[in-house]
Amino acid sequence: MAICSKSEKCITDIRKKLEIWQLSDSELQKVIDALVDEKFIDEQRFAESFVRDKFRFNYWGKIKIAYYLKAKGISKTLIDRALSQIADKEYSETLHMLLKQKNKIVKANSDYEKKAKIVRFAQGRGFEYDNIAKLIDKL
Repeated sequence: MAICSKSEKCITDIRKKLEIWQLSDSELQKVIDALVDEKFIDEQRFAESFVRDKFRFNYWGKIKIAYYLKAKGISKTLIDRALSQIADKEYSETLHMLLKQKNKIVKANSDYEKKAKIVRFAQGRGFEYDNIAKLIDKL
């Protein structure tokens, strides 16, 4: 309970922690069930918090966020619900800001090469190609 009260955790994180403590499977499941029943673990709350933090502080796109949440065992329904909290305007503004910053520092021999480097950078951050293509021409 102390671990879960410090920061949002998902069932996968807690399961890994409990496995380190070498609990049996039945004990492990009892602990997880108790934490879920008492709302110390809430997958929806975790997903929303993860999306908010990774988007606002790390400037990740929806693809990268969804990938990491899926790796943590979060269901597609919860992932989609959490990602829908990102406002389209804010998402577009963040991507535009990243593209402008990268455009200032990237070095290339041609405009084509520079554009390709910026697109790869934005895709690596998890942004969709369609959104990147719309904004890259404005640079």
